[in-house]
Amino acid sequence: MCHVIVTCRSMLWTLLSIVVAFAELIAFMSADWLIGKAKPSTSEDVDNKTGGSQEPYHPTLGIYGRCTRISHMQLSRRDTLCGPYAENFNEIASGFWQATAIFLAVGIMILCAVAFVSVFTMCVQSIMKKSIFNVCGLLQGIAGLFLILGLILYPAGWGCQKAISYCGPYASAYKPGDCSLGWAFYTAIGGTVLTFICAVFSAQAEIATSSDKVQEEIEEGKNLICLL
Repeated sequence: MCHVIVTCRSMLWTLLSIVVAFAELIAFMSADWLIGKAKPSTSEDVDNKTGGSQEPYHPTLGIYGRCTRISHMQLSRRDTLCGPYAENFNEIASGFWQATAIFLAVGIMILCAVAFVSVFTMCVQSIMKKSIFNVCGLLQGIAGLFLILGLILYPAGWGCQKAISYCGPYASAYKPGDCSLGWAFYTAIGGTVLTFICAVFSAQAEIATSSDKVQEEIEEGKNLICLL
């Protein structure tokens, strides 16, 4: 018989697992890893209403994507063009970024799988006599290691020609030159930290769902068990 067991710790772990998976996925897909040096608006980028020139803009560069402004159109949100600069894996600007893409992709796939499984932990707490929480916590730890490797290798690619075109001639490995780090990079770091927190917290979720209070509720014949 399926017993639905919901505790504060197990529910918190489930929510955190889902959040960290989405955070890493969004960061990976974003082009806001590097914010390029300011580029002045051209003479055509003039506000027709005021007659004044527009402020310089900052193009952004991701692992496989970029956002830039189309100079021949009037300045508006529609002028910003975002999309992949690489049509295939081999066209990614740096070998280090290719490795980063592989490590991050593997880590994110593991996190997404754990997030999917975590939803069902309310009803199923073990598989083949192994605690789902412990197995998922182990997988989250492994995913975190892949994410760390990817984030360590990513700055090594700042010396590639693509990064130099955005960040100036002083850009090199682990030196962003005239670029600054975008929100996607910080989100990936925060998600990695949260991944390890989830891995550790999975043990608390296991303890909460197998406590004496839960066993007492099961013995009383309850199918829906909610505990603080």
